[in-house]
Amino acid sequence: MDPYSAEGELINIHNHFHQGQYQEVIDFDTSALSPENALPATVLALRARIALGQNEDVIAEVEGESEPELAAIGALAEFGLGKTEEAVKTIEELASSASDNRTVQVIGGTVLQAAGKSEEALALLSQHSGSLDAVALITQIHLQQNRTDLALKEVAAARRWAQDSILVNLAESWVGLRLGGDKYQQAFYVFEELAQAPSTSSIVSLVSQAVCELHLGRVEEAQGALEQAIQKQPDYADAIANLLVLTVITGKDHSELASSLIKASPKHPYVVDLAEKSALFDKAASKYSAKVSA
Repeated sequence: MDPYSAEGELINIHNHFHQGQYQEVIDFDTSALSPENALPATVLALRARIALGQNEDVIAEVEGESEPELAAIGALAEFGLGKTEEAVKTIEELASSASDNRTVQVIGGTVLQAAGKSEEALALLSQHSGSLDAVALITQIHLQQNRTDLALKEVAAARRWAQDSILVNLAESWVGLRLGGDKYQQAFYVFEELAQAPSTSSIVSLVSQAVCELHLGRVEEAQGALEQAIQKQPDYADAIANLLVLTVITGKDHSELASSLIKASPKHPYVVDLAEKSALFDKAASKYSAKVSA
């Protein structure tokens, strides 16, 4: 039985993770789990700790462990600390020796994609057998490649064999946000349900709800959700970045938010992209000199 299925032992801790409820994952009582599910539960808890910025502690905990799952987790934690070469090297070695391992596939795919090695990531992930985590990551990669058609195909195939999975609902919503139209509202329903129910709410689902609200033109509602997320975690970069975008859209001063984002996450995609675009603009502008008419 798939431990992440509706009948599996890990369904709740797995859902907590993908709902962005990382502390709930860490605090989850694993004492009653069967022996074969102890390691998958540990992997989820370690991933949650990495998501909360505890990379160095995770590296110390998995150092010297022989399981490929824990070696992959160590590489993910290293990548988060900027040790890209070391992390990629470890993952490529694991991909050669343990490519059939579910955790190696998903964590390896995550690291390789983040390192700009999309084709290697997809090659590793394509070896999965019924892993919704792999499906979700493949969907994200295709969306980042602007291959919405392939992302839609991936989700549609998964829907046939995992109809009620939260991961399929999430992946379908990611694709819906790219497709637009009435798909915005469908995605909103998914994220709002997660964000507003006390048992599933997290800053991740609040930001996702806000993004849907923005696409639907509901600026005040989006702002409310983002401010709620920032109130829960003032340095949550994705919430700050989206509130910054909202502020720009509404024509308000965004300088304070820009400073907050740089302070919270200097390498956030928005910060990096803005710096690249500014450099390109300056380069283009330098080719022209102002003409002063007499």
